[in-house]
Amino acid sequence: MKHVAIVTGAAKGIGRAIAVELAEKGYYIIINYLSDKAGAEQTLRLVEAVGSIGEIAGFDVRDGGKTEEVVADIAERLGRIDVLVNNAGIIKDGLFMMMEPENWQAVVDTSLNGFYNMTRPVIEKMVRARSGSVVSLSSASSLLPNRGQANYSAAKAGINAASRVVASEVARLGIRVNVVAPGLIETDMIADAPKNHIKSLIPMARIGTPEEVAKVVAFLCSEDASYVTGQILSVNGGMC
Repeated sequence: MKHVAIVTGAAKGIGRAIAVELAEKGYYIIINYLSDKAGAEQTLRLVEAVGSIGEIAGFDVRDGGKTEEVVADIAERLGRIDVLVNNAGIIKDGLFMMMEPENWQAVVDTSLNGFYNMTRPVIEKMVRARSGSVVSLSSASSLLPNRGQANYSAAKAGINAASRVVASEVARLGIRVNVVAPGLIETDMIADAPKNHIKSLIPMARIGTPEEVAKVVAFLCSEDASYVTGQILSVNGGMC
């Protein structure tokens, strides 16, 4: 069996780009999606187009019982889990003093609790194998104040902190845990963002692509990054 990579939220955008990039590196790709089955199937076709294979897996990363079940099934059927990419995330922006509790909870549940629900059972499998790489997608919003994103910033900053702690706990066991924090990337998530204004704040004066993020993720998953763990790598065109 090829090396196996699970990519959450891989039906489109950055997740899709990561799935295809890892497929080009020869991984068998587990393409997670929540509701966009057609998008996940398109990602699978792109994975196959670059000469690899994989499968789609519809489940909600917010459901800890289900993630335990899915991870156990993948490990049993395929015999290994080499890479986990925690990409699933949502935004529900709004000024903090007017933010509804459900909008806070939904974002934290998907990004931060999703990180826990996926990473804990996968790490358990990796510990037994004494190898593996976990890469989680954070955001520039976790490092810089972005009005209207208190929920998103809190969830992503939690991923940063948790990843560094987990990295320190499992480093001696051959497992690496890192974070990629993208800036403004051309995806559906920024469809309503004031792009021209934001571009004026970026030293490179342009919006990044999902593929540019995917290449950094693939590097961290690879043996080229064998001495890199506990790091937060910003992919943001030079934003401070």
